[in-house]
Amino acid sequence: MKATVKWVDGVSFTAESGTGHSVVMDGPPDHGGRDLGPRPMEMLVMGLGGCASFDVLSMLKKSRQNVEACVAEVVAERADAVPAVFTKIHLNFVVTGPGLKESQVKRAVSLSAEKYCSASIMMEAAGVKVTHSCQIVDTLNES
Repeated sequence: MKATVKWVDGVSFTAESGTGHSVVMDGPPDHGGRDLGPRPMEMLVMGLGGCASFDVLSMLKKSRQNVEACVAEVVAERADAVPAVFTKIHLNFVVTGPGLKESQVKRAVSLSAEKYCSASIMMEAAGVKVTHSCQIVDTLNES
């Protein structure tokens, strides 16, 4: 896996993945930025949410759950000192669909956290307390 990060100006950078996808990262105006994109540390949090979501959805599909929507709500806390590393990250998955089995959703979230999500497991190995939870929205019982 490769990426290239190019400085644009101020504290603005363009990052391109090895597969050719680009994203702009920028800082806040009080640090010389123009607020054109997410901060680099925000990218890590978004990447973690994407990695875990990929796992959860993949497992739910394999267990034949009819998922209509899946949202990973990620909340991260950072140390007050420099370097301002992550200390805690919580992922809450809100999974929507008709007749979803709670046991299957919980199992998918658990397996992602403990076995499959490289980003989550890497964060934990670095000393970050990573926790997970899930909620199910059953569209079968909606009126």
